[in-house]
Amino acid sequence: MTDPNAAPIPKATPKATQVVWHPHNVSHLQRAEQKQQKPCVLWFTGLSAAGKSTLANALEACLFAHGYHSYLLDGDNVRHGLNKDLGFSDQDRIENIRRIGEVAKLFADAGLIVLTAFISPFQADRDMVRALLRDDEFVEIHVAATLSVCEQRDPKGMYKKAREGKIPSFTGISSPYESPENPEIKLDTGVLSVEACVETIFSYLTKNGYLAKPNLAT
Repeated sequence: MTDPNAAPIPKATPKATQVVWHPHNVSHLQRAEQKQQKPCVLWFTGLSAAGKSTLANALEACLFAHGYHSYLLDGDNVRHGLNKDLGFSDQDRIENIRRIGEVAKLFADAGLIVLTAFISPFQADRDMVRALLRDDEFVEIHVAATLSVCEQRDPKGMYKKAREGKIPSFTGISSPYESPENPEIKLDTGVLSVEACVETIFSYLTKNGYLAKPNLAT
């Protein structure tokens, strides 16, 4: 269920009215066919320390080894550049995901398999990104380690600081996390190994035509 107290999703209102969309000579279909893969956005969501970045990195290495074209957008890394002006309020979290959704959309249009590792705590935000993409291009992956498992790991000491009140609005402690309602893939990283999780995702992508050259015109 969506948190009734969560900040509403801001609607991006264009400030420039004199811009016109410029068509490309090379199409989305042609870019995808050149790479012999079906572009998609693999959206890893879960609590801090659930294993999102670890899984995304391992999967990208696997995809690369098999000759597929991908790019990984990581939550911490993006905040060093594109989103360095954003904090962790509900409004900033929403804007963070909106920007990443737009970037992921561009990368998918370029024919890539995009991996994103973000807590992305609000269901409405993840649905917003899904709505940006073509049918079947958004694959929601719930990295479903429990809060207790994540706190036991706590590689950056963030949960400890949050429990001590040193970090406000920390997801899972003082800010809500809305678990995916109907994710394409759900992985309990408190039980499954990294290798088993990667195998599960790779198998899903293969069975659903992302990794075998599909009939992209249909």
